[in-house]
Amino acid sequence: MGRTEIGVKAEHGPRRLALASFHRDTLHGREMRLASIGAEMSRVRECAGAPHRVAEAALALVRRHIYDLEGLSAGAIAVAALWLAARDLGGPRPLGDFLKCSKADRSAVRRAAWRLDELVRGRRPPLEEYVKMVAARAGLPAAYVRRALEILEGNRRAVAGRNPWVLAAALWLAAYKEYGMPIRLAEAAGATVEGVKNAARRMRA
Repeated sequence: MGRTEIGVKAEHGPRRLALASFHRDTLHGREMRLASIGAEMSRVRECAGAPHRVAEAALALVRRHIYDLEGLSAGAIAVAALWLAARDLGGPRPLGDFLKCSKADRSAVRRAAWRLDELVRGRRPPLEEYVKMVAARAGLPAAYVRRALEILEGNRRAVAGRNPWVLAAALWLAAYKEYGMPIRLAEAAGATVEGVKNAARRMRA
């Protein structure tokens, strides 16, 4: 018997298969990004001479908020999370201690630290910020951002978690499914092309 998407059989229909594929791609992308951040975090921690418990707390922090950190580099997230974790564990270190062990830009690290701090305090940056970030990286004009936000407003359930696949799909729909656009948007959102297309199939434009 052929392999199916995370246990969903063919007789369940194409919609169920598409949904299963969407969730599989989401999980795979999340774990890949966490692995990248974790590897950089481990390297920076060792270089800076921080305790293992700082890295453990930092990775736990990132894991809780991974979908809210799109548009930020793995290096910036790793340094920011280590810096915040050291502070929260009662052993604050100067940011420079971690920065000297990383190629991440100081301003990018501060943006990542601000966003993590806001998330911990329960203040999520507005959805518009995420959409603008992906659109800018894909080189899309403001008109596409406005239409994408309207599409997301009409698909509230799909927006839960602010998944990068969903944001990229909304921008693709806003561009009236322009040929070749999913590749640009997937790269901009850190997603897969198939993930973007699967998300678009589940949304009403």
